[in-house]
Amino acid sequence: MKNKWRLLKILVTVVILGFLLSFSLKRFAQKPLDNIAVNLKQSPVYFIDEKEIQQIVEKSNPSQKVGTVDVPSLEQKLNLLSAVDSANVYLGLNGVLHVDIKQKVPLFRLHKGEEEFYVDEKGNEFPISKNYSHPCMLVVGNVPKSDYKALGELVKKIDADEFSRKYFIGISKVGNNYNLLTSEGNFKVEIGDLQNIDFKVKGFKTFVEKFLVYQDPAKYTKISVKYNNQIVASLNPNFKENDSILNLSKKEFDKLTELKIIKNTISTATKQTTQQKKETL
Repeated sequence: MKNKWRLLKILVTVVILGFLLSFSLKRFAQKPLDNIAVNLKQSPVYFIDEKEIQQIVEKSNPSQKVGTVDVPSLEQKLNLLSAVDSANVYLGLNGVLHVDIKQKVPLFRLHKGEEEFYVDEKGNEFPISKNYSHPCMLVVGNVPKSDYKALGELVKKIDADEFSRKYFIGISKVGNNYNLLTSEGNFKVEIGDLQNIDFKVKGFKTFVEKFLVYQDPAKYTKISVKYNNQIVASLNPNFKENDSILNLSKKEFDKLTELKIIKNTISTATKQTTQQKKETL
């Protein structure tokens, strides 16, 4: 008999607890969603702000009740935003909706034909924002997606090196060759492909420290480090001090051409004289 009473007490307790839990859940579900905690994870970019996230949450839940929040659907919607790298949404026991957002951080900005967009470290493209412009390396040219990773590594190395940050302000691609655009003079540094970047940049650095530092950078149009163990400098024809060098080069070329003409004339005359002697005999 005692056991029956015990079982009856346990059953009544469970029923009461179930009723109270159900009542609490209903009250919790009807609670207004008036507290949304947006965490942008101390991002160095500002493509999305807290106000924009709150507006998306409000539109996805017209009733503004805690119980009608569709967490998986909201999370999926936030992850589809072009500037969002990842989104995590969860509802706390106190009725606070937590939204953690990690934004994409551009490595470089690519101007490709009529298109212009950012590329992050994962090689993901995303559009330029009207509200925020992130300071990063500008790349111009027909860059294939297969080069994004190597190009990103190049940009990282430039950003991490004080010398490179000082000299290189942009990257261009002409044909199959990549060029580093410089802040001094009007010349560009031709690096060719994206292989052996450390060696090529080191070669240019040596050229600057040993030679270019004593020159006017405006006298060159291109410094090429694309070839192994060679640095080839192209003179600027519009730089006055280059006139004598270029004229000398032209004179040397004309001299060589004149000598070649004289040599061909002598050779022809010799052949004709030899032929005449043979005919006389």
